[in-house]
Amino acid sequence: MSKKITYGSGIQTAFEYILEKYDNSFIIGQGLWSPWYVGNTMVDLDKKFGKERIIDCPVSENSVTGTALGAALNGMKAIVVHPRMDFMVLASDQIVNQAAKWQSMLGGGIKIPLTIRSIINRGGEQGAQHSQALHSWYSHIPGLRVVMPAFANDARDLLIASILSNDPVLYIDDRWCAGLEEEETELKELDIKNIGPKVVKSGSDLTIVGTGFTSCQALEAGNELEKNDINAEVIDCRVLNPFNPDLIIQSVKKTKKLLVVDGSWKNCGFSGEVIASVSENFTDFSTPPKRMTLKDSPAPTSKPLEEDYYINIHEIINNAKSI
Repeated sequence: MSKKITYGSGIQTAFEYILEKYDNSFIIGQGLWSPWYVGNTMVDLDKKFGKERIIDCPVSENSVTGTALGAALNGMKAIVVHPRMDFMVLASDQIVNQAAKWQSMLGGGIKIPLTIRSIINRGGEQGAQHSQALHSWYSHIPGLRVVMPAFANDARDLLIASILSNDPVLYIDDRWCAGLEEEETELKELDIKNIGPKVVKSGSDLTIVGTGFTSCQALEAGNELEKNDINAEVIDCRVLNPFNPDLIIQSVKKTKKLLVVDGSWKNCGFSGEVIASVSENFTDFSTPPKRMTLKDSPAPTSKPLEEDYYINIHEIINNAKSI
């Protein structure tokens, strides 16, 4: 009988696997002893592995990230958790100017097994300072791997791959994915260098590309479109930096149509990177590529405005039909 795994339990399983197998691993961050901060992804880890390895810290994003970076430079498998991506901005000096740069500055002669888990926590009338998906921003930085799983097994396996990497990795998860489930597959230790976009639904009529939660929406939309005899191929990007568009290019050569759905903004956003990467290698589109992003404004607090602000399944279906 098949067993189900949720996105949140996949993250918890990954942490338990790493903490049990690698004695030099630890997790540091805010609210790690409280499910209110990190949902169902770290339940009782402090009781099982001790508070010297699950370290709950004051509100000090920059210093906590710097502490983890220093530990990684000294051979520890360091994991730092930022419960809200918005406030991780305060640690950008450590992430952008330090972690992403040291290997290059020292000729590749050092390892930095640092994983930064950053959580997107939007909706629920939380407003502009608690709702930002900044993956496009951090994907711009050379030397920093950026991973953004959408589905439960990937949430587990890509987190393990991130922690086992000898490079600094920004692992981004979305609370809107937390309760989503799928049939559990065998846990594997994967090499992060070999992970890239993945076809989650095969098709031949058009290609729909998503990132994070929008990949889940794209898959749901693709299943609905099939009821209208539109066979969409849905691809989840998974790894945003370094970004390998080869699989997407192959798909678009087959379908000649491209719709990119991304839960951040259009200007300098990741949706534009996907379209540019494909267009540099393929020009025989049957209709111009199209992208769906958030409206070009900070997130609203009002619930009715939120419903208009965020991408929904019906919009994806209508845009797919239009091309």
